[in-house]
Amino acid sequence: MKLAKLPDRTPVKINVVLAPGLAKRLGEYAEFYAETYRGREEVADLIPFMLDAFIEADPEFRKRRKLGRREPKASSS
Repeated sequence: MKLAKLPDRTPVKINVVLAPGLAKRLGEYAEFYAETYRGREEVADLIPFMLDAFIEADPEFRKRRKLGRREPKASSS
């Protein structure tokens, strides 16, 4: 079969505590998004895409992944 097995697509939920200033800026970003695309989205719906864009734009991380080092090293605590 030419198509590889599909990856796990089960969403993972995490809770994050934000500083008030960051929460305010995220709200402002959601407003900017709404003005730009004429459609309102909740901050919580934008965050996964923002994080993905941030990670994909990191050249050092892309380089590391290209070299095959995808899993973080286990901590020895």
